[in-house]
Amino acid sequence: MSAYATNTESLAPRGNWFTRAIDWLDANGPGAWIALMVAGFVFAGPLGLVLLAFIVVTGRFGRRFRDDAQPRHRHMRGCRHGLTRMSGNTGNAAFDSYKADTLQRLEREQNEFEAFLHRLRESRDKAEFDQYLAERARAAAAETPAEPEAPKGSGAY
Repeated sequence: MSAYATNTESLAPRGNWFTRAIDWLDANGPGAWIALMVAGFVFAGPLGLVLLAFIVVTGRFGRRFRDDAQPRHRHMRGCRHGLTRMSGNTGNAAFDSYKADTLQRLEREQNEFEAFLHRLRESRDKAEFDQYLAERARAAAAETPAEPEAPKGSGAY
């Protein structure tokens, strides 16, 4: 057998008719699923409901479906990895040092800003808590009546 021989099993479609139909619908995008669901509602209402439930439960219109199955987005997959390649060393020493300094400065500024937000939240929470305690003390002082005075006169009724 030569190295160029093909395996006929790999050329045959895999799975049963149901999985092949789902793969075909996924390859044709959400429009195919919507058309099938509408046809299901038109010809048999419960079938449309079953298809709608299947679409919702399996997440056919979710992010995973849009990124992995639609043919028009398949050509963009390589671009996502291009950004990670660009973040490395460019070969230009001046630009690389500028980029490193800028990234360090941005990270430092982000940490300072997050610390500022943390202090701001703490001070706001402390002010709200102090206001709550003051209102509670005022309400407690207003609720406690003064001790009633004992009637003057004889002590017996």
